[in-house]
Amino acid sequence: MLERSEMSGVYPSMIPDSLTSTVTRPAVMVDVAIVGAGITGLRCALNLLEGGWGVTVLEARDRVGGRLWSPSVGPSGPRLDLGATWFWPREPRVRALMEELGLPTHPQYLEGDAVYEDPRGVQRLAGNPLDGPAGRFSTGAETVAETLAAGLPDGVVRTSCPVHRVALQGDRVQVQAGETVIQAASVVLALPPSLALASIDFDPAVPEPLASIAAETPVWMGATAKVVARYGEPFWRGRGLAGAAVSHRGPLREIHDMSGPDGEPAALFGFASSSAAPAASEGLSEARITEQLVRLFGPEAGEPESIQIADWSRERWTTPQRQESGPSSPRYDLYGHQLFQSPIHGRIHLASTETARAFAGHIEGALMAADETVSRVVSG
Repeated sequence: MLERSEMSGVYPSMIPDSLTSTVTRPAVMVDVAIVGAGITGLRCALNLLEGGWGVTVLEARDRVGGRLWSPSVGPSGPRLDLGATWFWPREPRVRALMEELGLPTHPQYLEGDAVYEDPRGVQRLAGNPLDGPAGRFSTGAETVAETLAAGLPDGVVRTSCPVHRVALQGDRVQVQAGETVIQAASVVLALPPSLALASIDFDPAVPEPLASIAAETPVWMGATAKVVARYGEPFWRGRGLAGAAVSHRGPLREIHDMSGPDGEPAALFGFASSSAAPAASEGLSEARITEQLVRLFGPEAGEPESIQIADWSRERWTTPQRQESGPSSPRYDLYGHQLFQSPIHGRIHLASTETARAFAGHIEGALMAADETVSRVVSG
């Protein structure tokens, strides 16, 4: 079993620099280094710290949350989810976490009819067969991650620190993020497996067949662009519509109501294949999005107050930026693969919603992956 350190510290570490010379840089020593400050990484950090373990979290972005992303509309406008949006019945970890953090939730709006579109036209579907009884994060999903991070000690989370190298050194693992060097007994890679393999240099290399399995495991939302259109009011509700639609014409393939409690702020959101992106192109332009919303929901949809677009295939800290095209049929069957449940070289753990044995792709899966990874680290 790994022993907790009595204290973390700093000591010199000899690390080759990019000019082939050798320089001495201070290295921070901790029990566990966590790569990624999404919901999985933050949950791992909280659990380990509560057990008395020394932890640091390295995050490539300048914010926490990862795919929990809720940017504001304007400097003081509402926060609308461009990443994860829902949680579902029988997902106990999410519900318990929201209660623990004291953050408000509200149910997905379901009342009214849905809309179906194909090349022949638009038709109304009675009773909204498209939506289910999901829960929503009233202040935005990203605030869950922000609240978790705010509860950690100062200095535990380091943003703008993309990790580029992980190397075994005796009974320690060295993690490099630019000039930042961490020495840890264990490392948790709280990243999609394919991103970890594509963005980090491992020494020694990740063994086969894990390397192949990880590379082939699709990133959840990694082939998706998400669009949020905000309006002054949820006008579709007045027409007896739920704000739900499926379209075979596009550019959005499916659409749902994203309004807050009591319809404020009012918003619709939808998904498009990332092949329709980048957003600046004709494929996923604001004009085409608005045109489609008018076809589906009427002329009032023609004047959105704002349209926000996030193409997750182009988010370099979420999806590997490969030049070649991926497999025609994504291998979702690889989620929760048995090989993800054991540490690499005995000390490096993969943990993300893609590695979860259940609820893969959901926030619940991300939390499950964190909890089970912490158990493996502690018992390792």
